Amino acid sequence: MPRSTREARVTWEGNVARSVGLISGSSGAFAELPFTLATRITPRASEGKTTPEELLAAAHAGCYAMSLAGELTSTGTPPERLEVAATCVLDEVEGKGHRVVRMELTARGNVPGADAEAFAAAAKAADDGCPFSALARDAGAEVAIDAALAG
Repeated sequence: MPRSTREARVTWEGNVARSVGLISGSSGAFAELPFTLATRITPRASEGKTTPEELLAAAHAGCYAMSLAGELTSTGTPPERLEVAATCVLDEVEGKGHRVVRMELTARGNVPGADAEAFAAAAKAADDGCPFSALARDAGAEVAIDAALAG
């Protein structure tokens, strides 16, 4: 795959406690997604706003799903359907402030011709090849994968 670059922009006005930021992607796929400090520290009070951690989780899930589809296809068992959920865990680390400490991925696949062992091997290889898993680990975060065939 050739080198690829993507851009996003944020507008933030005012202090951190009482303001709203707006995140937009240069592709036009998303524009002015609002986020606030309150939505970052109180997950149940999102009020339709996102967080950088939610966007990171979405990016990681998308990257891993593509990696897993590639691994399964390369072994002759292309998936009919993959469902990947990701959770980004932000926590305070003593002496370092807030850090992403863990990324949790749950993958379920409908993969004709694959057995549990083959799916597990593809899931491991997909994690090894996923740039977002590597990014998280290189930053000191744990990456946990729970992958199984659906049903």
